[in-house]
Amino acid sequence: MIKIFISYSHVDDNYRNELQKHLTCLQHQGIVETWHDRRIISGEKWADRIDDELRQADIILLLISSDFISSRYCYELEMTEALARHNRKEAVVVPIILRPCHWTGLPFGQLQAATKDGKPVEKYPSLDDAFLEIIQNIATVAKHLTAKITSTATSSFKSISTPTSVPSKPELPRSSNLAIPKVFSDHDKDTFITKAFDYMARFFEGSLQELKIRNPGTNTAFRRLILVHLNP
Repeated sequence: MIKIFISYSHVDDNYRNELQKHLTCLQHQGIVETWHDRRIISGEKWADRIDDELRQADIILLLISSDFISSRYCYELEMTEALARHNRKEAVVVPIILRPCHWTGLPFGQLQAATKDGKPVEKYPSLDDAFLEIIQNIATVAKHLTAKITSTATSSFKSISTPTSVPSKPELPRSSNLAIPKVFSDHDKDTFITKAFDYMARFFEGSLQELKIRNPGTNTAFRRLILVHLNP
């Protein structure tokens, strides 16, 4: 599921609340999960929690207004980290222009806004009209990221678990009922066991890597143990 982080000024709390209500439809579909600083509970170190959520987010929404731009925490800390992750292709930053302000010359000014031509939410006939357009664009980004993550995980899994193919050669005429009995030596049996164990180990290691890709923030560990059997 795609994780969304909402960065905003508390002056614009009413807009954030409306956005959250419209995002609920994507949550019901299992497409996204959202986080904003109103989710911080008593006793938590709020700065640490914000940093953790910001670093784990797949989509970062910047709710832009003059109050956002003048907020040191929003502009210098959250926006700076968000754009750094965007430039490293670790997340997608989407500006949402709430109220008219001069934003196009700022660091996020070259990014595609969630409304056509960066039209401020305040200028729409209603908030519902504005956030309907915004949610449709966010859904498109979320589905694109989901497809990309799934494709990357599948490719990684196949590259580990699928044996390298050998170019095929034209088959010669043959009889299908010919066979020579074979007696397997202890060496043959040991070789088979070793190769079978190696294949299963690589399969398991690949599954752990896929698990980490599908669930960012999940830590896994893989280690091979060698068992030595001594005959009595």
